[in-house]
Amino acid sequence: MGKIEAARRKARGKLGKAIRQRIGRRRVEEGKAVITRLIGAALRAFFVVVLIATPSVLMPGTGADEKQMVALVALFAAALTFAEYKTTYPGLVEFRDAPPFNRIRFLILFFTVFILTVIQKSMVEPSTLSTLISAIGLLIGEAMDFPYSPVRLATLMMTEGASDLQVISVRTAAAMAYLISLLGLAFFVIMLKLKGWPDRGNGFNVWVNLPTFDPTTGGDVVVRLERDARINIAFGFLLPFLIPAVVRIGSAGFEPLTLTNPQTLIWTMTAWAFLPFSLFMRGIAMGKIAEMIREKRRISSVMGAEGYMPA
Repeated sequence: MGKIEAARRKARGKLGKAIRQRIGRRRVEEGKAVITRLIGAALRAFFVVVLIATPSVLMPGTGADEKQMVALVALFAAALTFAEYKTTYPGLVEFRDAPPFNRIRFLILFFTVFILTVIQKSMVEPSTLSTLISAIGLLIGEAMDFPYSPVRLATLMMTEGASDLQVISVRTAAAMAYLISLLGLAFFVIMLKLKGWPDRGNGFNVWVNLPTFDPTTGGDVVVRLERDARINIAFGFLLPFLIPAVVRIGSAGFEPLTLTNPQTLIWTMTAWAFLPFSLFMRGIAMGKIAEMIREKRRISSVMGAEGYMPA
């Protein structure tokens, strides 16, 4: 009996040691995951600060009050980004754990702001790079300025008394912003095809990546996703045409000096081009999610009909 009891104690000791080691490894992995998440959130917050501060840093002649306002907005946006990405549970940012959706959106936004800033800087402190980019922008603006084009409509936000130089400045900024967003959208579609997004063999958490979408209400999920996808794509196509018309009708155009102020022009044209293409990307992504859910349902029904339990 003594030997049996000793063997039992030895077995229990080995089992307890294995459990403690497993718990320890799990805690280490959880700690690493938390640290990785915090580092990722901090990096994203830093990139947001860089994005918002880019025009005021690169443009000469920025006043102290303007810099303070930009710093305040940048800190607020960075804090919001850090708080969103450091937590496990979703907040407001969509597709948080579904790269490269938000990464491509950020790159589109950053390159648009940077290129427009360089073009505006070339008018004050020209350099070889800024002059080259400005010349390319002028050519692209002329090529995209045809009747009923988004670029032509963007220039209609100016008042009738705007000078030719002011109209050219707005046209160049609108054309470059629209082209960058268009190239970003094409790159996004290519990446979806290459990476097999959104599934990629790892699954897709609708709750985390679509926090504002409730799959338990409003009928079939696939039908709702496809409907939302069509609505987003339609708005993405129409907004570049609607925004100038609404501005023109609602306020009879901006004052030339207001719209051609470098900071105002950069952010206005960036928003005018980025928002529609962001809706385009969201619509395409939601359509892909609906397609993924439909395919998983088909596979589950086939496996169920053959007598297999889906994994």
